[in-house]
Parts: sequence; C-alpha cells; structure tokens
Amino acid sequence: RYLDVVIVNAAPKIGRTFYAKAYDGETLSGPDCWSADGETPSPESSNKQSDRCATCPQNVKGSGMGESRACRFSQRLAVVLANDIDGDVMQLQLPATSIFGKEEGDKRPLQAYARYLAAQGVSPETLVTRMQFDTKAEAPKLFFKPMRWLTEEEYESSVRQGQTEDAKRAVIMTVAKMDKVAAPLALEGTKPKAKAAPKAEEPAAEEEENAPPTKRKSKSEEPATAGKPNLAKLAAQWDDE
Repeated sequence: RYLDVVIVNAAPKIGRTFYAKAYDGETLSGPDCWSADGETPSPESSNKQSDRCATCPQNVKGSGMGESRACRFSQRLAVVLANDIDGDVMQLQLPATSIFGKEEGDKRPLQAYARYLAAQGVSPETLVTRMQFDTKAEAPKLFFKPMRWLTEEEYESSVRQGQTEDAKRAVIMTVAKMDKVAAPLALEGTKPKAKAAPKAEEPAAEEEENAPPTKRKSKSEEPATAGKPNLAKLAAQWDDE
C-alpha cells in the first residue's frame, strides 16, 4: 500500500479542470474549461466559464457534489522509483484530496509535506519520499512521508532525471494528456510506450523504517546543490486560495 519514490520535478502551479457533463464510464473527452496555472483559463479551453479562476462560478464551494467545487484541482509531479532512480520517469497526477488537508502525525498530504520540508530547508529531490494510501478514505488519497537521504550518487541521478525531457513533459498540463487519464489518480510513464506503474508493496509486519530526515547540521554531509531547482520553495507556494 505504499511506494517509495524520489520527486524530481513538479508543476509550478496547481491546475484546474471543469467538465460540464459527468463521466459516463465509456466516453473519454477533454475538459470544457481548464487552467494550467489555476489563475486563468487556457486559451485552448473549448467552453471557458470565466476570465479568471478566482471569480469563476465553478470555483465556488457547493458548485459540485455536496460542498465540493465543480472545477477540480490537480497537481502533477515527476517521480522515479527509489530503487531505480536511473529508470523511467513517471507522471503522478494528484487530486485535491491528496494535495490539501491536515497532517495526521507523520502522514501529510502534498501541501503539508512540502511545507514540512521547506521549514527545514530541504528539497524533495534530496531524499526518498514514501507515498502511502489512506485506507480510510472513500476516494483515492495519498499521504507523503520522508524516509531517508539520498547518497551522493543517487542525488546526482535525481538531479539529472529532473532535467530530462521526460520530467519536463510529466509536469505540463495539456488537454491531450487529460483525455488519457480515466482516474483522478494515476501513475503512468511519460514515454509513448510506457510501462505500467509497479504495484505498491505491502509493508512487512515488523518493518524497521528510517527516522524522518531532519535538516543536516554539517554542510560536509550535504550533496552539492548549486544550480538545482529548489522544489521545496516551489512546493511551499502551492495553496488552495
């Protein structure tokens, strides 16, 4: 029920998508209105609902089912498997339930996790992150947890992977990609013939987990960070409002 990954890239803004019709379980189509930056609709939107997302009637709580918003939030990350950092870069698309919310002990949704790392001056591409499903949630929901520091060699691979075209494409929101996503939460390869995402492993009964990383005390213990994107600062800016 968990997967250990390294976050190598992240979309700079939280995206939004609005579908005028509910999904019928058969026909996949692009959203009527969508935004890559969560601020203004994309010029490619076929049915814009407003000039700005903040004032859009589909952004009002209650415009969707129950108290939800009809226009949905989503966040894209580029990740690699912790045990195969030099392997395929995969795209992780997260719904609002996995982005926002309060932390529960060491279980944090993405926004809370990003703030936790940023408070310590830590960037996600320097460590292994565990993604774990919330088994109590009715809809797919992930928690994020820091596991261990990367070695020098692993860190170099992490930075290199974050600069690849696959990583850059993984965080770009387009209607074409949205048409291929049938579920609100998906791990998929960014290459044309991508492999299916590996199945998450069940934790061992008496697994000994590494203590959550804390900020290093000595610069000599840290990998060189010159020129790398600061994902911690970037992620700390993600917010609902």
